[in-house]
Amino acid sequence: MSSPPRRLKSVCVFCGSSGAADSAYLVAAAHLGAALAHHGMRLVYGGGGTGLMGACARAARAAGGEVLGVMPQFLMAEEHVVEGVTLDIVGSMHERKLRMFEESDGFAVLPGAIGTLEEAVELLSWRRLGLHAKPIVFYNPGGFWDPLFTLFAQFQALRLIPPEFSECWAAVDDVDQMLRTLESLPAEGAVAVPLLQTIA
Repeated sequence: MSSPPRRLKSVCVFCGSSGAADSAYLVAAAHLGAALAHHGMRLVYGGGGTGLMGACARAARAAGGEVLGVMPQFLMAEEHVVEGVTLDIVGSMHERKLRMFEESDGFAVLPGAIGTLEEAVELLSWRRLGLHAKPIVFYNPGGFWDPLFTLFAQFQALRLIPPEFSECWAAVDDVDQMLRTLESLPAEGAVAVPLLQTIA
């Protein structure tokens, strides 16, 4: 008998901060923020008030949710903090990512650019190294992340990573599926991809 879905307390959302992002992405980010609040889950994010980050945080707060923003000191002058958000000021981008990781039970990756890609890939790298087994779900509207998934498939075809790597993450096309998918994936303590596995 399969175990029932677990209950996530905190979900980290990685996403873009550009105010010029497609309005559909902004709506999806806001939808996710509100859904987290309605499910009693804390939003953990990068602390900014622009782009998808701001839309997600404002919607979570408007719905009565708890929000933790993590921001490096050097970005304080550039980012617009969302009112009502608990802000954790750290010294560097490295500290920011580690703090966000420590405060979260699962990760939702929305459309973004270089920063979002870097955060997601590092999270997958940590998973590959066996450092965690927290669920990771990409929101992939219109195939946004397909080029990245194609690259992963190439790694696997060239036997640079084992087939099990594909079990480290999931992708959904509908933001309403994000939380259900996060809660259905293997929980902390699940077996991570073996680091030194021989690929036949």
